[in-house]
Amino acid sequence: MKIIGHRGARGEAPENTLGGFQYIHDLGIRAVEFDVRQLKDGELVIMHDDNFLRTTGIDKNIYQCSSSELQHYNQASIWLDWKNFEVTPTLQQSLKIMQDFEHIEVEVKAVATMAEAEKLVLELQKQLHGFEQTAVITSFDLKIHQALKQQYSIFKRGLLIEQDIKEQAIKQALELGCCQIGWMNPLATDEIIQATQQAHLKISVWTVNEVERAKHLQSLGIDGLITDFPKMMLEHLSS
Repeated sequence: MKIIGHRGARGEAPENTLGGFQYIHDLGIRAVEFDVRQLKDGELVIMHDDNFLRTTGIDKNIYQCSSSELQHYNQASIWLDWKNFEVTPTLQQSLKIMQDFEHIEVEVKAVATMAEAEKLVLELQKQLHGFEQTAVITSFDLKIHQALKQQYSIFKRGLLIEQDIKEQAIKQALELGCCQIGWMNPLATDEIIQATQQAHLKISVWTVNEVERAKHLQSLGIDGLITDFPKMMLEHLSS
């Protein structure tokens, strides 16, 4: 079971930042999950929310920005003991830190239209060139999956599930050509994990921050544990 840093390591370092990605790299962890959005100038950036307020303290919608404006927002502003100013990183900047990673879960955030999905995933595949063996493109948004399927993407795909639709999720993932399901932790029962494994789909579970729960999931044979606290998990879980 891989320990996968959630948004880098959001419980131990500023989320979705170059500093956070370097932090888990320095821990020796080589698996990460992060979020991708596309700005109005076409640039792909790493950010979970569509507004800077929660992470930077500034109320500004990200889709109103171009990549040249990102330096105004400090993603480490709420981290009083974090010395560096952390700008919202681009995907290209982030991938430079991940050259030797074994597993990269690239969550594409939902878009409004099919045209936006097609434009985003076309650019995403270009930028992920060279990461075909390690990257898994994940999303809740079926438009993203459909766009990847239409473009005959060679990248592995994972369906993210946060609603309790049980085996319907497995059927949906198989129909979309996914190789993986990302189950939200409360939905990842022993029974649904077994059913997912029987369908020959890999499993990531998010977000797991309790050690005993992590040990149980490890005993069930899941593939990836997405956690806010990768250092803590590294200290408590056997490889």
